[in-house]
Amino acid sequence: MPVKWIVLGLAVLMYTLIIIFPDRKSWSALGAAVLMIVIRALWTPETFFSLITEAGTELINWDVLLIFVGSLVIAELFIYSRVPAVIADSLVSWSPNVGIAMVLILVMTGLISAFVENVATVLVMAPIALALCSKLKLNPMYFMVGLAVMANLQGTATLVGDPPSMIFADYSGYGFNDFFMYHGRLSIFFAVQVGMIAGALFFYWIFAKDGGKKAAVERETILSMVPTWLLILMILGLAAASFIYGGISLASGLIVIILAMAGIIWYRWVRGESAKKAAALVKGLDWDTVFFLIGIFVVVGAISSVGLLEDFAAFLSRVIGSNVLLGFILIVVVSVVISGFVDNVPYIIVMLPVAGSLAKDLSLAPELYLFALLIGSCLGGNLTPFGASANVVTVGILRKQNVRLNFAQWLKIGLPFTALTTAASALFIWIIWI
Repeated sequence: MPVKWIVLGLAVLMYTLIIIFPDRKSWSALGAAVLMIVIRALWTPETFFSLITEAGTELINWDVLLIFVGSLVIAELFIYSRVPAVIADSLVSWSPNVGIAMVLILVMTGLISAFVENVATVLVMAPIALALCSKLKLNPMYFMVGLAVMANLQGTATLVGDPPSMIFADYSGYGFNDFFMYHGRLSIFFAVQVGMIAGALFFYWIFAKDGGKKAAVERETILSMVPTWLLILMILGLAAASFIYGGISLASGLIVIILAMAGIIWYRWVRGESAKKAAALVKGLDWDTVFFLIGIFVVVGAISSVGLLEDFAAFLSRVIGSNVLLGFILIVVVSVVISGFVDNVPYIIVMLPVAGSLAKDLSLAPELYLFALLIGSCLGGNLTPFGASANVVTVGILRKQNVRLNFAQWLKIGLPFTALTTAASALFIWIIWI
């Protein structure tokens, strides 16, 4: 049996295990990575240890991992500072009615999520949403679903918003600034904002029945502005590194991780929090996704090395032919459907070179298909209650409030929201980049 088909079989098995056991996705990815290395060692004269060294130095993208871990730390400290809660309280106080207040909170949730990990954003905004619903005697179901889907939507907008954006940036050579403007054209950030406007109008339509009520909440107090400054410095540092080095670089990763370490030092010795709390903060980071990414980097490297990506690109090229619009729609729709049920990280890592190859064959700006892939794979996670980690967390929070949210109930919000926001963002990309 050719090694290509063995590698494909292992990849399919890994995906299957990830779908069946999403809570053990890192074990599935790491196990598949080890098996890939073993198989390659059996088929080549290279030693097992030399292949491990190659995986560690060439396949695993440590720059992305440094940015991911560092941004998680800064996000946790930002939540700790209570700045997001204070901003949300102000939005509620300024709003003329509860419908507008709820939409503004959802928009703010999205904007925070453009720079802070999605799950962390949902966790900091959930108490505000639940308190508001409790005071007004409203069912929190739709409001909480709104927090999750808006967070997932805006996580696509910047380099630090979500792992798929970091992976896309590394593949395309994008820096932080390129998410806003690229070669004189509006970039992915603005495509997401068009989707956000469509999403905000959708939720205002849902909450319109509560428009006549005035909202009131207890005001929070800011603990410290230091985490906010760390977040601002991270954004400025990434922008500067992108301008100097062009795309994700070791400098980008070091800037974020150094700021994260400074934040932990501040938390422990300036704020005077206990060593136990500081350790709990670090331990509570999303290490599962870190190890998951390590395994996925190795697996996709193996898939690429045996020529499977070229085969898939050739198949899609035959299906699409010279029809550019068909290719664009196919990438968006397939990405939405697959990402609604499968983790989008391994999907986007596999599909980026395929989309890039298709664009090159059709003499297109690669952004047309790459942005279509990014939008479809990230926004598709909003389709189902298990399509993204933030969705799973939201369902769990509602369960603790004795609110049961089943698949059909999620779909009532997730399906139209995903369709509207994806269509709006995709239309923007088509107009700007065709």
